[in-house]
Amino acid sequence: MSRFLNVLRSWLVMVSVIAMGNTVQSFRDHSFLSEKLYTGSPEFVNGLQARTFGIWTLLSSIIRCACAIDIQNRTLYHITLWTFVLALGHFLSEAFIYKTAPLTIGVMAPLIVASFSVIAMLIGFQCLPEAEDDSGARQKKRN
Repeated sequence: MSRFLNVLRSWLVMVSVIAMGNTVQSFRDHSFLSEKLYTGSPEFVNGLQARTFGIWTLLSSIIRCACAIDIQNRTLYHITLWTFVLALGHFLSEAFIYKTAPLTIGVMAPLIVASFSVIAMLIGFQCLPEAEDDSGARQKKRN
C-alpha cells in the first residue's frame, strides 16, 4: 500500500474520532450547535435538530472509520468520499444560501476539513489498486 494511503487512513481515523466527539456533544446539549455552527439563526436549533445532526455525524464517522480500516475497498472509498462532499455541500449551503451559519471558526473548520478531505481522497484514487474484472474471475472458476 502506498504511503499516501497510509497517511489518508490516519487522517480518516482522526476525522472520525473528532466527529464522534461532535456526536456526543450534539446529544448532550443542543446549544452547542446554536453557539458554534448555526449562529445566524440560533432559534432554528432545537433538541430534535441537534439529535438528527448527531446521528448524521455519527453515521459519517462510522463510514470514515470503516474506510480507514479497509481503504482498498473501492465501494466504501466512494461512499466515504460522498460523506465529505455532502458535508461540504451542507455547510456551504447553510453559509451562503440559507444564511444560518455565518463564516465563523465553527463553520470554517468543517468546511476546511471537508474540502481537504475531498481533495485528498480524489488524489488517493490514483493509489488504489485496480479493480479486478469479476467476469474474468468467474470465467476462470467455470473452467
